[in-house]
Amino acid sequence: MKVRVATAPVSWGVLMKDTPNVPPYGQVLDGIQEAGYVGTELGPYGYLPFEVPKLRDELERRGLTLISAFTIFNFLAGKEDETVYREALETVQVLSAMGCGHIVLSDVLFTVENRAKRAGRIRRQDSLSDAEWDQAAANVDAFAKIVLEEYGMKCAAHPHIGGYLETDFEIDALLERTDPGLVGLCFDMAHIAYGGGDPVAVLDKWRDRTWYLHIKECNGHVREEVIARGGDYYDGVQSCVFPELGQGTVDWHGINRILHEIDFDGWGTVEQDILPEMDIDALESAKRNRAFLQEELGW
Repeated sequence: MKVRVATAPVSWGVLMKDTPNVPPYGQVLDGIQEAGYVGTELGPYGYLPFEVPKLRDELERRGLTLISAFTIFNFLAGKEDETVYREALETVQVLSAMGCGHIVLSDVLFTVENRAKRAGRIRRQDSLSDAEWDQAAANVDAFAKIVLEEYGMKCAAHPHIGGYLETDFEIDALLERTDPGLVGLCFDMAHIAYGGGDPVAVLDKWRDRTWYLHIKECNGHVREEVIARGGDYYDGVQSCVFPELGQGTVDWHGINRILHEIDFDGWGTVEQDILPEMDIDALESAKRNRAFLQEELGW
């Protein structure tokens, strides 16, 4: 079993493409290098340069490898959401030119009021119908086929608070309907936990579809407090529901056991969702997160 460890701009507060007051990408890349990581994700659309020669130079002179990108894709609308689809395809083209193997696909986030408000406490009646899941899966499969056949990469679907892929039963709904040769799982243990699922159980069930990892902590006690007061995702972030690794309630040894059993060999990207205005030293947190993985799990 081998987990190659990267991190991403999100750990410096670069959450979405419209997040204000984010640090310049040069500062973030310098921090990733200084913290001891060997790879990075692209960050939100438009954050790192999309000009491939410039991007390659920025990474190579810091000894970093581009691994993937957290990419928004409208599961239910597919190509009908023209702007989101175009940005996803442009991201694929950059990743392919940089030699990446996977793209991470998240549903559109916080666009449906009920889903945004009920983050972490989604009921089945808040989810898609069977017919809508069929449509969502067909859209993801169609995009994933283009990604594989034209660009030589695979798609890993990412559960995330605030979209239609959040709960364990929604993960099941999508993966059961998509082509296992085209679509896998980006296993993000923290978002699964925030969504009310058991990360170890999800990983155990979808062993063969787990192609890529987002390595993130979740504090279940903080989650319960945020949910009790009706807070949304951003309330959770500001309340440090995603603390440093080892400072929450994720069962790291249970996850490590299954990864060893399946002999996982691939990349994992450390994420610590923060906002720029939070009083968190992103560089020092990144260093401690890297040390936790090395010392506690041997990654």
